[in-house]
Amino acid sequence: MKRILKGLIAAGAMAAAPALAQEAAPPAAPSAQAATATDANVAAAASPDKVTAIAPSGAADGCELHVFPAERMRSLITGWLSGFGAIGAAIDASSHAKQNANNQSLLATALDSPSQIDALNSLDLRGLLKLSPATTIYTHSTPVDRHTMNKIKDRRSDSKAACYQELIVADVLYQKAAIYGRSLKTLFMVRDFGTDNKIDFEYKAWGGNGLKLFPPKEGEDAVAALDELVSVFKKNFTEYAGNEARAPRTPEKR
Repeated sequence: MKRILKGLIAAGAMAAAPALAQEAAPPAAPSAQAATATDANVAAAASPDKVTAIAPSGAADGCELHVFPAERMRSLITGWLSGFGAIGAAIDASSHAKQNANNQSLLATALDSPSQIDALNSLDLRGLLKLSPATTIYTHSTPVDRHTMNKIKDRRSDSKAACYQELIVADVLYQKAAIYGRSLKTLFMVRDFGTDNKIDFEYKAWGGNGLKLFPPKEGEDAVAALDELVSVFKKNFTEYAGNEARAPRTPEKR
């Protein structure tokens, strides 16, 4: 990672403002440039899907959780001009275009598809999502196309298991706002399918927490800043999972 970082930092990781606060509301729609997927994630999406099974500590009970990483990395920096209508927002977006591109590259380094899967696997997914302890977890290397995320209602895998759920990472967003400061936001979605292959339960929501080290300034420890992204990504999921566990379900659901 350090070798990759040297090239990225030499290209110019931009400084970010001090102090931060978590923004409770979902982020505003980004500019077209900020929403563009990185080359690394486009390449990953075009690659054949590699599925890895993680067996439970004891005997499996036939339940499955399929985990998919996010395709899209975004950086959205907004200043005071964004509060002055469409023209102000356009000027604001243009003035931060280079910073957004640099931040997006760093995001793709720290939280590419394998890194997202590794981060989630380091957590107790069965416990956080209140799954059966005997659930088998299947991780997928190919991200879900963000544009089809809500349109496709079928299972994202070929599994026919009667007890089947999916965890999809939809968006990874670095946001710096004039009022709220710096944060990493992650959009997650859980889908629980019944034996009839229809979605019995779906919960999609953001997890978001503040950042202190990212993006690194010139001369600062870039590795620490990227490590912070990973730790906050995991914190975001823990926050999301707590809300997902409290979401209303039909009586037959956990």
